[in-house]
Amino acid sequence: MQKFLLIYFIFLFSLPILLSQSSVLERKLHTNWTFQEKNSNKWFPAAVPGCVHTDLMTNGIIEDPFYRLNESKVQWVDKKDWIYQNIFETNEDEIELQNHELRFEGLDTYAKVYLNDIIILESNNMHRTYNVDVKPFLKKGKNTLRIVLESPIKKGLELYNLLDYTIPVSANDQAERGEVEGEKRVNVFTRKAAYHYGWDWGPRLVTSGIWRPVSLISWNDFRIKDFNIKYTFDSLAYISVNTTIESSIKTPNANIIIKLNESIVYNSQLNLVLGEKKHVSYFKIDNPKLWWPNGMGEQYLYDVKLELVNKKDKALANQKLGLRTIALEVKDSTQAPNFFFKVNGLPVFVKGVNYIPQDIFLPRVINNDYIKLLSAAADANMNMIRVWGGGVYEDDRFYEICDSLGLMVWQDFMFACAMYPGDSNFLENVRLEAIDNYNRLKKHTCMALWCGNNENLAAWKRWGWENTAIKEQSQEIADKIWHDYDTLFHHILPKVVYDYHPEHGDIKYNIGTDYWASSPSAAEGIPESYKTGDTHYWGVWWGKEPFENFNSKISPFMSEYGFQSFTEFSSFQNFASLEDTNMYSEVMKSHQRSSIGNATIEEYMSREFKKPKNFESLLYISQILQADGIRTAIEAHRRNKATCMGSLYWQLNDCWPGASWSGIDYYGKWKALHYNVKNAFKPVIISHEFIDSNLQVSVVSDLKEAFNGEVEISLIPFNGDLIIQAWKQQVSLKPFEASTILTIFKSELPKFKNKKQSYLKLVLKEKGKIISSKNIYFLPFKDLEIANPEIEYKAIVNKKDHKIDLIITCKNFAKGINITCNSKENFSDNFFDLDPGQLKKVSIYLNEKENSEEILNSIKLKSLWDGV
Repeated sequence: MQKFLLIYFIFLFSLPILLSQSSVLERKLHTNWTFQEKNSNKWFPAAVPGCVHTDLMTNGIIEDPFYRLNESKVQWVDKKDWIYQNIFETNEDEIELQNHELRFEGLDTYAKVYLNDIIILESNNMHRTYNVDVKPFLKKGKNTLRIVLESPIKKGLELYNLLDYTIPVSANDQAERGEVEGEKRVNVFTRKAAYHYGWDWGPRLVTSGIWRPVSLISWNDFRIKDFNIKYTFDSLAYISVNTTIESSIKTPNANIIIKLNESIVYNSQLNLVLGEKKHVSYFKIDNPKLWWPNGMGEQYLYDVKLELVNKKDKALANQKLGLRTIALEVKDSTQAPNFFFKVNGLPVFVKGVNYIPQDIFLPRVINNDYIKLLSAAADANMNMIRVWGGGVYEDDRFYEICDSLGLMVWQDFMFACAMYPGDSNFLENVRLEAIDNYNRLKKHTCMALWCGNNENLAAWKRWGWENTAIKEQSQEIADKIWHDYDTLFHHILPKVVYDYHPEHGDIKYNIGTDYWASSPSAAEGIPESYKTGDTHYWGVWWGKEPFENFNSKISPFMSEYGFQSFTEFSSFQNFASLEDTNMYSEVMKSHQRSSIGNATIEEYMSREFKKPKNFESLLYISQILQADGIRTAIEAHRRNKATCMGSLYWQLNDCWPGASWSGIDYYGKWKALHYNVKNAFKPVIISHEFIDSNLQVSVVSDLKEAFNGEVEISLIPFNGDLIIQAWKQQVSLKPFEASTILTIFKSELPKFKNKKQSYLKLVLKEKGKIISSKNIYFLPFKDLEIANPEIEYKAIVNKKDHKIDLIITCKNFAKGINITCNSKENFSDNFFDLDPGQLKKVSIYLNEKENSEEILNSIKLKSLWDGV
C-alpha cells in the first residue's frame, strides 16, 4: 500500500453496556404512558417513542393521514397542546443509589417536563439531547413524569408576531394547507424538522411528541461519561483513548482495561476523584487494517472495549473503530478537479444520493427499515449518502450501518431553503444543538463532511430573495438578514466544528476540509457556479430542459439533480382507491407536492413515448422515463471525472406515498430508477454520447488498479437476433480513469429507416464476462417500430431458500421488462431491456410470512410494448 501521511482522529459513539454488576443502571421509560389533549379529562394509551398523530391513529381518533385526502382532516392536531404522562416506580435499592439522571434524547418540540409536579426542564429543540439531574426530586415508590407539549404552530406564531420584519422562507412551509393564521410561514422560528411543515415531496403534518427514548440513568460510585478515540497512522496505528469518568468516590484502586478485538492492549491503575476525571490511554496497532468506502476495499472495524473496575463495581463501554482518512480537497478554478474527496490518500469519485427521513412520523422508522434502505444503497454501488438539511440528525443506528457498509455521509446541519432569526436565544439554541450532534456523530467512521445548510445561500443570492427583501422591506432589513446568515453559517457552525474537533499535538485539524458553508455554493458566501464548488442542477425538471442537457450541465461536484416518477400500482393501491385512477384526480394531485409535478411528467413523457393506454401503464412509463433521465446524468458525470468528482441525485427514499424524485418508494419498492442506478454506478461501465451526430463510446473505471477488457458493439434489429453490423475494441485503462475508446462517425451509423427498426448494443467484457452493457436508440421510443416481444418465462420455486427464480426470454426486443407480484420484496433485477433470443435469470427472496405458491401465481410481466 502506498505510504502517505495520515493525520486524522475518529471519535466513535458509545453507551455503557448494562450488566448486573455494572455501576450504571439504565432503564428505558417506554411503557405505561398515557396522553391527553390539554384541558381534556380523558386519557388514552400512548407509545414512547412516538408522536401525537400516531397515538391518535392507534386510539381511533383520527384516520391514517396518508390515505386519500385525510391529511386535510387532521390539521387541527398541531394547533393543540398535549400532555404525556408516565408513572414509574423505584424501589429502596434503586433510590439509595447516589446519582440519578433523566435523559431525554428527543422532545418534539416545545416541552415542559415535570417530575412529581416539579418542573425540571423546559425544551424548545427537537434536535437536542437533555440530561437532567433528578436526585433531589426522585422518591421511593411511585414517581410521576409529566410532559406538556405546546403547539409548535402557536409558539411559532408568537415568535413570528414579535418580529418587526419578515424572514424569507420557501413555499415548502405549506402554511395555507396547514390553515395557519394569515398563512404565516413559521417553521424557521422553531428548531424542529422543517419537512414536517410540508415540502415539495411530502405532506404537511406538524408533529409533537416524545420522539426518541427517555431513560432513567442511575449509578453509585462511578460511570464512564464519555469514551473517545483518536489516532494517527502510517505503517503503525497510534491510538489514544480519552475517557471521561464521573465519580462519587475517591479510590486509588480502580483499574482501566482496554481490549482490542478481545485482546487486552492496555491495563493501568488510576485514582478517581470526586466529580469528573479525564484519563488518556495509549496503545499501538501493528499492520493496521483500513476502512474503505463501498467498492474500494474492506470496511474493517475494530472492536474496542473499555472496563473500569474496582473491588466493588464495574463500568463498561464499547465502540467500533475504523481507521481511515477522509478529506475534502477544495482548489481554485484553475485546477481540475477542484472539489473532491480523498480517502486514505486516494481520490474517490462520489457515487450516491440524497436522503430524507423515511417517515413523516419519525418514531415509526425501525432498525430493519434502516438496514433495508441503506443496504439497497450499498447494493446499488453507492459510496455516499447526503443527509439533507430539512430533516433530522439521524439515529445512531443509521450511521452504524453506514460505517459497516462503507457509505460515507455528507451531513447537513438542519437548515434548508430559508433564512433564519439572529437573536441571541435562537443562536445559542442552535450552537448547543450543533455541539450535541457534532459530538455524537463525529465518532462514526462514515462521516465525511459537515455542511451548514441546503440552498439558503442559493435562495438569497440566486432565487431573488435578497432583491425582494430590499424592494418590499428595506436595504437595512436585507443587511440584517444577511448578517444573521453570516453569523450562523460562517461563524457559529464552523466554530463548533473547529472547537470540538480533536488536536494532533500542536496541529489543529484543517476545518476547511471538514465544513462546507452551504450547498450549493462556489465558496463561502459565493453562489454556485459550474467552475468551483458543488452544484444543484434543476434545469431538467424545473427548467423543462431536455435530458440531453445533463451531458453539458456538469460542475466539479453535482450534489443535486433529479426527475420525478409515480409509484407502482400496488403502492398506489395502499393510499388511494380505484376511483382515483387519473393523474389529475384530487387524490393524485394531493399526493403530488411539486407545483409543476404531474404536468411536467406528462410533458416529458410526451417527448419520448406514445400515450399510455391506461393508468397503470402511466405509472409504469413514468418510472422508465425517470430512470432513463437520471442514468443519462450519472453517466455524463462519470465520463467527465477529470473535472467532475461527485454525483448525488435527488432522492433515495420517501417519507409518505406519492409522486416524487425517489428511487425507492415509501413502501420499500424499488422503482426503475434504483435498478438503473445500480448499473450506472458499477465500478466499471460503458457509456456513450452523441457529439455532432458522431457516436463517442467511453469506458469509466473507479478501480484502484488498471483495467483491461474488450468492447463489443452490435447493431441489432428489433424483430430478430441477426447482427447487422459489429465493432470491437480492446480497452486498457489506468486506475480511476475515464476514456473515450471509440468513435463511430455519422456516416457509419444507420440511415433514417434503419434508425426506426434497430438499436445499438454496447457490451463491456472482462476476461470474456459481460460486466456492463447498455442499449442506444436512435429516435424517441414513440417513433420506433417495435413488434410484440412475445415474452415468456419459466418459474422455479426454491422452497429451501424461500426463493423464486424466473428464466425470461423473448422473441423480439423488449424494453423495460417489469416484473410485478404480491411480494413486498424486490427482484434481483427489474425494468431491464432484453435482446431477441437472450435468456435472463431474475430472482426474488421472499420474506418468511409470504407463501411462495401465492406469490408465484401473482407474477406478471410487461414491457413498454404493453403500456402504449
